[in-house]
Amino acid sequence: MTTPPILDGLVPASLAPKTRRIFLEDFDLPVDIGFHDFEVGKPQRLLVTVEAWLDEASFAAEDNAAAAWNYDFLRTEINRLANSRRFNLQETLARAIYDLIAARAGVTALRVSTRKPDIYPDCAGVGVELASF
Repeated sequence: MTTPPILDGLVPASLAPKTRRIFLEDFDLPVDIGFHDFEVGKPQRLLVTVEAWLDEASFAAEDNAAAAWNYDFLRTEINRLANSRRFNLQETLARAIYDLIAARAGVTALRVSTRKPDIYPDCAGVGVELASF
């Protein structure tokens, strides 16, 4: 086994990371959502994408789990929230997800989108997005 090279001082300051992002992309979950009669009580596929930009202190600099921002939180808490009640609108659910993540320590910017992929046969999906930028 070889020792990796030590690069301290060799990476130019101009290449220092300016942003740090973690994401959960197209989390596919069944949600009781929609206001049409044919939607009520019949869970639909909903794809949720979250992108969270973090401050430097919240982005792991060491290779251990204690230093990491918890990705499991995203999946577990979004699932819990989406299944906690019935939603009429994607906008309402997206806002609830947004608020949940925006309240976490270290988040400096955020984008949350939801989409229903099975509504129209000629569209990849219909959805909403909230972003802090």
